[in-house]
Amino acid sequence: MGNNYNSEEKRINELRKKKIQNFHLDIDQDDLAVGERYRELEHIEDEYSEDINSYSGEEAREQMRRDSRNYLREEKRERKKQMKYIDRQNKRRFRLIWWVSVLLVGIMLGIFLLVGVNDMMGLSRPDEKKVTVSIPENPTFKDVCNALKSKGVIKEEFFFDLYATFTKNRDSFTQGTYEMKTNMDYEAIINYLQSMQNRTDTIKVTITEGMNVVEIAKKLVKKDVLPDTKEFLELCNSDYFDADYSFIKSIKNPKKRYYKLEGYLFPDTYECYHNENPKLTITRMLNDFETRIYTDQNVEGYAKAQNIRKLVKESKYTFNEILTLASIIQAEAANSEDMYYISSILHNRLTYDASYGVRKLGLDSTKYYPYRSKKAVPASKRATFKSKYSTYDFEGLPPGPICNPGTEAILAAIYPEETDYLYFCHDKKGKPYYASNLWQHNYNLSLIEG
Repeated sequence: MGNNYNSEEKRINELRKKKIQNFHLDIDQDDLAVGERYRELEHIEDEYSEDINSYSGEEAREQMRRDSRNYLREEKRERKKQMKYIDRQNKRRFRLIWWVSVLLVGIMLGIFLLVGVNDMMGLSRPDEKKVTVSIPENPTFKDVCNALKSKGVIKEEFFFDLYATFTKNRDSFTQGTYEMKTNMDYEAIINYLQSMQNRTDTIKVTITEGMNVVEIAKKLVKKDVLPDTKEFLELCNSDYFDADYSFIKSIKNPKKRYYKLEGYLFPDTYECYHNENPKLTITRMLNDFETRIYTDQNVEGYAKAQNIRKLVKESKYTFNEILTLASIIQAEAANSEDMYYISSILHNRLTYDASYGVRKLGLDSTKYYPYRSKKAVPASKRATFKSKYSTYDFEGLPPGPICNPGTEAILAAIYPEETDYLYFCHDKKGKPYYASNLWQHNYNLSLIEG
């Protein structure tokens, strides 16, 4: 009986060991998988519990549990060690990759910045060459960059954009043609393009004495300086220039004038630019007037022109009245000598009383202003047109100048000849005739007409 019991127990134990050996533990990387394997072992234990219980199986089962727990704990410890090792290796690899990446990015960024700085300083363009750069009309910043890059003045458009934005110069470029060097730095490039004096696409325009504002505007359009006359004429009748020029601000009757700036656009030869801003055109002419006429210096080339402003102050007329007289003299006179005699006649007519029969100046040059003649008046209003400057209809001087006089006419307005003449006329060749009374004037007219 005892031998049978021992042999049966031995058989069961061997069977248990064999089944356990045939059971393969696959420990996953997380604790949930380990628990699952533990439960599977418990299931195996339950499967043979009845057999074991029938032969002192309680001790065997407890031993099996202890062995299983020890085995699982050992496996878990080993797994944790392995995971820590893998984690350390991964961290080392990550740090290595991260530092290598930072180093590469740093090198690339350094190269990028070096390229940009070299271009900004002009160091990447060491060869000094002169090139012609043309900036189109109403340019965008992209247009400017393309023009500069195509000629080799800049290489790095991104850095030039960045520099112009940082220095607030991105919108400060205008149309023009420039002769530039290829090794200029960004600051020099921007300053060069912002100076109108560096433009090479200049157009010489001569404004002759006696041209009025409308005629000047038309000539500027004809010479391709301005695209049209509209903005130019609007500016000539605006307050835009008052703050910069005291002689414009001093005008007392701007609303009575056709063009506020008439008389102040000094006749001269100007270097203008193709399709330039009319504000620049007018500023150029007003600056010339200020330098040549409205000055505290003597006017070069004229013996009598010792400080025109001072001379006007010593007269009984205002500066605007002298300029109006000068414009009439410029429009009516045949030559420089004739200017001083016509000035005498105008002064006499303004001074003498009505007993001389000259209450009005009666000048043809004022009759159709701002037009040159009746034919120049638009057909739609020609029949009824009546100029508020007409000295046939109104007494005294007109509200303002009728054209833009030169220096000689202004001096003639200040220094009239001393005569008693009240009338004048000219023949077809421009020969002047003067008269002190109406009878003599009619006689002179008969000589001209005959």
